[in-house]
Amino acid sequence: MRLAPFRWWHIDEVLAIEADLFGAEQWSAAMFWNELANRHFYRIATDDDGLVLGYAGLAVASPDEAWVQNIAVRRDAQRRGIGRLLLEALLAEAGQRSVRAVLLEVAADNAPAQRLYAGYGFEPIGVRRGYYQPSNTDALVMQRIQD
Repeated sequence: MRLAPFRWWHIDEVLAIEADLFGAEQWSAAMFWNELANRHFYRIATDDDGLVLGYAGLAVASPDEAWVQNIAVRRDAQRRGIGRLLLEALLAEAGQRSVRAVLLEVAADNAPAQRLYAGYGFEPIGVRRGYYQPSNTDALVMQRIQD
């Protein structure tokens, strides 16, 4: 497994992962194109054959703040540390850019992801009611203050 920059030609593979994991709440190709066009920091994890196992993105909103846009790992590749490696890459990038606070939104019913983030020092700071549509699922807002 290796990490590499997310490029436009990875979008089709990423969309298949999105559809499987997020269903009606998946991101569209246009959303990923927009992220790449805005030069947000995105990485993919690939296997030895170059197939996408997961992806993650970070948007630096100001000199002091960045948002984890997404982290997703293909269902058959989960529980192998790929999500951790992707998160570590995002946090390292935030550190290189001297970002003080890294924030993210996670589904309130996604306990495994919340545990992952908590293990990296993220703490809940708020709730966005009905954030994920069409399921109307709440989002827990979490923040990590960088050293």
